[in-house]
Amino acid sequence: MLISRDSSASSSETDSIHNYYERLVLDEVRRALAEESRSAELLADIACVALNHLPPRYIRHAVDMAFYLSPREQMEMEDKVRTAVADAIAFVDSRGHDAE
Repeated sequence: MLISRDSSASSSETDSIHNYYERLVLDEVRRALAEESRSAELLADIACVALNHLPPRYIRHAVDMAFYLSPREQMEMEDKVRTAVADAIAFVDSRGHDAE
């Protein structure tokens, strides 16, 4: 946990902390499966598997990443996300969770 419950930091200070990859992965899952009908629960499972194969990149604001990443780094992150999502779809499908 980033901040203990006894900390003097308010929840509004910590609510904005998130993993930058979350939005990228969710967008890629939706794009990759746009032509298929999958339950929201299955999409979440795929996203979780993909996120577990990516390094965490915690930020407070998306603009923070835009400022610090070079175009090459951004492309590398997007490639990693595409690969992780494709692998996650294959993994989940191999476990018998087919399109509905």
